[in-house]
Amino acid sequence: MRVDAGLAKLLGLSRTVVAALAESGEVSVDGQPAGKSDRLVAGTWLEVTLPEPDRPVEVEPLAVAGMTILHEDDDIIVVDKPVGVAAHPSPGWTGPTVVGGLAAAGVRVSTSGAAERQGVVHRLDVGTTGVMVVAKSEHAYTVLKRAFKERTVDKGYHALVQGHPDPSSGTIDAPIDRHPKHDYKFAVVASGRPSVTHYQVLEAFRAASLVDIQLETGRTHQIRVHFAALRHPCVGDLTYGADPVLAKHLKVNRQWLHARRLSFDHPADGRRVEFVSEYPDDLRAALETLTAES
Repeated sequence: MRVDAGLAKLLGLSRTVVAALAESGEVSVDGQPAGKSDRLVAGTWLEVTLPEPDRPVEVEPLAVAGMTILHEDDDIIVVDKPVGVAAHPSPGWTGPTVVGGLAAAGVRVSTSGAAERQGVVHRLDVGTTGVMVVAKSEHAYTVLKRAFKERTVDKGYHALVQGHPDPSSGTIDAPIDRHPKHDYKFAVVASGRPSVTHYQVLEAFRAASLVDIQLETGRTHQIRVHFAALRHPCVGDLTYGADPVLAKHLKVNRQWLHARRLSFDHPADGRRVEFVSEYPDDLRAALETLTAES
């Protein structure tokens, strides 16, 4: 393998970071500096000077406009996340976060996990809206993390995808990993992590289809990647090949993807609970336009 691809896989770093290390002379093979495109050969001695770890990102209490609370008790808080809000702080992100919004509202969450993502047991993309649960108690954090890992949580999404998937219902079983050429996105890759998406078309319009989706796994960008691989990207998802003309016509400035429902066993007593989020204004307006034109 090339130095950048091989070290990225070996160390869990992005190819961009590895390339920068190679270019600055921090990678050597048998004592000689190695370029990012050089080949790694079995039996050679590889030395890498790793960069200093990023300093933890602190949570800044900041009110989040449009974020509503669907449910709250001693163990969990369920929110309806608006567009443009990250689940938790991360390097390079300066916008609002769910964790910061809860802190600003005086909500105390679990202290388990990294400091900047305490209480967070699952995430939604910045451009994806909908229902999200955060653990308030340590017990809830442990139980919910296990539930997501064991796939006992029902994660239901609605997506507006371009064209008409054929068949109208089915399962997409395709492994996902980082895109081999673009670190900022993901792709179906043979050596990727197992990823399974179940879908059913709810309504077909002239240029797009409204699809109900149930995730069996929860990879980053999974729905967006899987439907892009089928050549039916989410409307407005320009990162994954959506038609900018259709997005502009429907006035959609992000992927049309909404976390519609979330169902799980309550960590306090094991009873099954379900929470549902209504479409935000921009997604609803796009559907109304399509309905009027059909």
